Amino acid sequence: MYTRFAKVFYFLSIGLFLFFLLYVYAALPEFATYAVNEAGMPLKQVSRDAFFYTSVVFFLIFNVMLIIPAKLIEMKINVSLKRLFPVGDPYRDKMLAWIYSFIGILNVASAVLVFYIHSLSNQNEISSSSYNFFFYLAPLLLLVWIAVLFYLLAGKMKQVKTGNIIS
Repeated sequence: MYTRFAKVFYFLSIGLFLFFLLYVYAALPEFATYAVNEAGMPLKQVSRDAFFYTSVVFFLIFNVMLIIPAKLIEMKINVSLKRLFPVGDPYRDKMLAWIYSFIGILNVASAVLVFYIHSLSNQNEISSSSYNFFFYLAPLLLLVWIAVLFYLLAGKMKQVKTGNIIS
C-alpha cells in the first residue's frame, strides 16, 4: 500500500522537475548564473544549453541508479534479494516505499535547485533569498530519510537473525 503512494509521489516529482527545468530553460538568458557576489553581480556562469543538458544528465543518472534496487526487488530478478524480500514480507513494501520516496525527495530538491538557478540568473524577477526555507528543508528531509533507512535495515536484520522471514 505504501509503495503505491511512494510511486505516485515519485512520478509527480519527475513531472515537477521536468516542468521546472523546461520553464527555467525557456526563461533563462543566454548564460545561467550559479554564483553571485555581494552586490548580486554574476561571478560564475554557464551557457543555458550546458546547464540544461547537464541537469538532464544528472537527473537521469541518479534516477536510474537509484531505481535499479527497487526494480530488482519488485521484479524478483536477483535470487538473494528474492529470498531476503519475499512477496508478503512487510519489510519488502517498506523498503520499496522508502526507495521511491527517497528518489522523489531528491527530485523535488533538484527542482528547487533548478528554480534557484533561475532566480540567480533573473535577479530582477525573483529574489533568491526566498528559497532559504527550501534549502534548509531538503537536507533535513534527506537526513530523516537516511535515519528511516537505518531503522528499516535494523528491523530487517533483527527479522533475519530471528529467522522469521516468510519463504
